[in-house]
Parts: sequence; structure tokens; C-alpha cells
Amino acid sequence: MKQLDRCPCGAPAEYPACCGRYLDAKLCPDTAEALMRSRYVAYVRGRTDYLLRTWHASTRPPTLDLEGEPARWLGLQVRRVEAGGPGDRHGVVEFVARYKIGGRAHRLHETSRFVREDGRWFYLDAAV
Repeated sequence: MKQLDRCPCGAPAEYPACCGRYLDAKLCPDTAEALMRSRYVAYVRGRTDYLLRTWHASTRPPTLDLEGEPARWLGLQVRRVEAGGPGDRHGVVEFVARYKIGGRAHRLHETSRFVREDGRWFYLDAAV
């Protein structure tokens, strides 16, 4: 598989079979990790609609502005996953996302919390 065919989330699958099924086909991720990976891809692709749709109503901002100097996302590494499976109600995913803004490299190291309601996972909040 060519590097260009791979999903930006870093999984060894092509985008349509990986995060594309959530962002474009509007299926629901069945784990907190799958939701976190698809949200990373939404940032890569500037998909504020998906980010807001998967953000829990109790913490979701009214709008999300990704304008400004664009980030070039370089990669995602999942460090730790706690719970967040299909039968769980809560999950935690720790990850590091690398990106560049204005030619300068940055790392976002975050521990995100997720909650599952009515069979759907939502991003709740994070500690950076």
C-alpha cells in the first residue's frame, strides 16, 4: 500500500476503510480510540462538522474555528488506551500528535476522555 493511500490516523488501512467510514459515510466509531483517531483525521482535513458532531453536548463549543495559520499535521501516536470498548460507557486515550505551523514543529500530548451514550461515543474533554 502506498503511503498516500493510508489513513492519516496512522492505521495500516486506506482512508475509506478506516476513518473515512466515519467522516464521510457517517458511521459511528465503536470504540473511544476509533473516535479519537477519526477526530485527528477531521483536524487534518479541516472537518469542523465532524468535530462538533462528535463532541459531547455538555462541553461542546458553539462553533469551532480552524482558520488562521494552517497546521500541517505530521502524525499520530496512541500512547495508552483505558476502557473505551464497545461495551464500556467511558474511555481514556492518551496520544501525541505532531504538526507544523509556519515551518515550526509542535507536539500535542493529550489525554482525552470519552463517553458513550445511546450507543455512540463522544469526546468529552482533555488534559494537555
